[in-house]
Amino acid sequence: MVMPTRILAALTSRWPDRPVHGLARILKKRSTILLYGSACCLALSVCNPFHPAQAADQEDADVRATRIASSLLKQMTLQEKLNLIRGTEEPAAHNDGEAGYLPGVKRLNVPPLRMADGPPGLLLSKPSVAEVATMGVAATFDPKLAFDNGVLIADEANRLNIDVVLQPFINIDRDITYSRAYNTFGEDPTLTSMIGAAEIRGIQSRNVMADAKHFIGYDTDGQHVFIDEQPLHEIYLAPFEAAINAHVASIMCAYNMINGPYACANRALMDHVLRDELGFKGFVVSDWGAVHDNLGLTAGLDMEMPGHLNPTNPFAGIIPAYYDNTPPPHHVPPPDFDAMHRIFEGTIPEEPQPEPVKWDVLFPVNHQFRNLYDALHDGAVTQAEIDRAAGRVLFEMALFGRLPGTTGQGTGTRLTPGQVDDINERTSAASAVLLRNVHHALPLTPDDLTDLAVIGPGGSQVIAVGKPNERSLGEPDHQVSPVTALRQIGGGKAHIQTAVADDMDGHVIAADHVISPVPQDMGRKAGQAPLSVLTAATGTTVPAGSTMDWSGDLQIDEEGEYWLCLHVLGARADIIVDGTRIGGTHALKGGLHGDIVEPNQDNLLPGTDGLDNVRVPVKLTTGRHKVVIHAVPDDSDTPERLRLAWATPATRRADRDHAVDVARHARKVILFLWSRGQPPFQLPGEQNELAEAVLAANPHTVIMLNTSQPVALPWLDKAPAVMEMWWSGDRGGVAAARVLTGQVNPAGRLPVTWGRQLSDYPATDPMHKERSGAGQDEKTVFSEGVNIGYRAFLKSGRKPLFPFGHGLSYSRFAYSRLHIDASNAGGLDVRFRIRNSGGAGGDEVPQVYIDAPGTPVPGADLAVRSLVAFDRVHLDAGESRDITLHVAPRALQYWSTHDHAWRKVPGTRPVLVGASSGDIRLKGRI
Repeated sequence: MVMPTRILAALTSRWPDRPVHGLARILKKRSTILLYGSACCLALSVCNPFHPAQAADQEDADVRATRIASSLLKQMTLQEKLNLIRGTEEPAAHNDGEAGYLPGVKRLNVPPLRMADGPPGLLLSKPSVAEVATMGVAATFDPKLAFDNGVLIADEANRLNIDVVLQPFINIDRDITYSRAYNTFGEDPTLTSMIGAAEIRGIQSRNVMADAKHFIGYDTDGQHVFIDEQPLHEIYLAPFEAAINAHVASIMCAYNMINGPYACANRALMDHVLRDELGFKGFVVSDWGAVHDNLGLTAGLDMEMPGHLNPTNPFAGIIPAYYDNTPPPHHVPPPDFDAMHRIFEGTIPEEPQPEPVKWDVLFPVNHQFRNLYDALHDGAVTQAEIDRAAGRVLFEMALFGRLPGTTGQGTGTRLTPGQVDDINERTSAASAVLLRNVHHALPLTPDDLTDLAVIGPGGSQVIAVGKPNERSLGEPDHQVSPVTALRQIGGGKAHIQTAVADDMDGHVIAADHVISPVPQDMGRKAGQAPLSVLTAATGTTVPAGSTMDWSGDLQIDEEGEYWLCLHVLGARADIIVDGTRIGGTHALKGGLHGDIVEPNQDNLLPGTDGLDNVRVPVKLTTGRHKVVIHAVPDDSDTPERLRLAWATPATRRADRDHAVDVARHARKVILFLWSRGQPPFQLPGEQNELAEAVLAANPHTVIMLNTSQPVALPWLDKAPAVMEMWWSGDRGGVAAARVLTGQVNPAGRLPVTWGRQLSDYPATDPMHKERSGAGQDEKTVFSEGVNIGYRAFLKSGRKPLFPFGHGLSYSRFAYSRLHIDASNAGGLDVRFRIRNSGGAGGDEVPQVYIDAPGTPVPGADLAVRSLVAFDRVHLDAGESRDITLHVAPRALQYWSTHDHAWRKVPGTRPVLVGASSGDIRLKGRI
């Protein structure tokens, strides 16, 4: 069969060979960062043309990949082609709970493809490294560290036999109440583009395919999303253009509708914009369940995931396989929305109970289901379109060495455990944002360590993961708590007390409060035991494969809210009180990520005993209440360990009072506070009250935040120092201790504007309900245009608590000698000098912004201010350095909705250099 022209076009993309050591060496020249405005290129290796020899080698690689893919495609049957564009479940013997699986074509030695969720890290049923949260990576303002994090992701993928990692997440943090905002790289398209592209290059340097997501408009919880042409190009498409310039292998289309059609069925965007305008040559994969009809191939959707599922899978009735080729009649099982609730809607006691998710809206049932068999027989889909999609997949497999006769273009070198920890620790330390530091409250002195109190759960354990959704759950054996690391730094003279204030492990339930009558036949009935076995201090262990019920009554002396804490590993378990299931583990048989329970799966932190910790609030009246713990084995084939504890109203008051008392008697206090995003813009539970009480007891209190979005800080003026550490990965405890003690000088910068109140942000402005996730008339309209984030604050005149790009240091940096020249490429060369005028060496992050011209441009909505370049440079105490930042032509352009093209902004514009969007040190004009 002759290869169709459209397939040949799809199989002729360019792919630069970039080994890790080569790009790392280039990126060390950190005085030179090149940006293409909103969609940027980082470092010389991306923006400079190939050496002729390299270009020739690349053309040879393209030709070889095209030839191999074409030859294989010609030999395939229709069903074999479908095995490349429609997922299925991996056989149980090898299934590691990966998100997606393609069976390949065994007859032709085309191997399966395994896909794992993120970011960050990899979510499987096997333990995997917990990396620093994406907002933390963005806060480094360091593409080299983003590249290193990509290498770490790929290293884990190679260790776990994963071919495609479903990251980076390059949507924009335009709405801090958005349920996935914590997965982004912040609110700015330039920063997102630069960090995302660097991470892609790091991933793919190790011969692992990256999948950039989600295309497009997945920057809100709204389903019907509308974005005008100019902000679509300048803000939301920009990171995808950068990903394509970094030669990303795959792009995932989103759940939402965008300007009418569903994103995965939007031919105008996926064919015209993504392919023709941006030049993407890889394959497009659907988000899981984002396909709603059998015509996706005609819109440019190459691969459907998860594809064909076993009828007993809880997702089978929610996510039918449209790319199946089975003839009618078609049977789709009824949707199991209860399974979705059990897996995805869990919370913990400190957080408010969420509004029920409208699963039937997210995954509407198609009562007239038709699959690819019907589309082919109707002539709505052609064989050529199937060939085109399968060809794109085969070409990427060839480039990455997945096909016979191919070797790939990356390095096979593996990281050592020490290198893994080093990348994680350096990233966490570099992400630390010193928000406030009055009277040199930080760094801690050696004397401070002789009489220090560390308070809060995040001090005694490291908040490595935060929100345990589509990300790696960490390796507890590699985690060191901040207090342990501080004691190691302080040595024998250190005297550090701890008080968690909120004991997430729970307290032992006193024996006289557990009434476990033993029926005469309980000992003879398999799988039944008294509740008192679980409430003992050490809990119990039963053999692998056991199904058990532990039952009894709890005696309640004080009416109120009780927090039941079920520690479990090796089993899936439910907590049943007075006949009603009130909570349990979120692992589910047949779930997309397997049913093996992992230690950090159901709480902010694992139990200190290394078990998963299921914490559920329940209101109880005085008297006796029937409690049943029902456990069934997970797939780990390990002994089942369980223990039941609780936090009563009385123990919670006592824990808080004890923490305040410990603070009162210490020389200095480190108070750890946290949030997983609920409630929005608030610290959950009674943490603000705790902060007020601790600050009143000891004004020498440093606040450490482990959040992923801004929160209200009503006690800020009373706190001498505040540090944001994000969700800090497995090595975050060591990093926090090193930053606190000055071993590392903090230089992280905010990738998002920190407002004073939630209504300050454009997406949550009560005067513009159409911008919110709830929308207006069921439509979410990005009516703020290009002025999102810090741009919106500047336009409105509202002063944020901390501006985008803000971050303090233990040193001081002076800026001088600004020169702005036109570059040969049509952009700008911005030169200036930075001097470290303080007493400590450290990093500084100079940022270049361009403001809108004084005269409006007809028909254009120009951003008030735009980040166009930045760098992270290290200066020893007293050192000066001349810095040059290059601004490429795109930064001087806007997207014309009249011409449907990029046009240069006319007139004179201010060029600003500063330490943040609100701390401008030098001003010039172009």
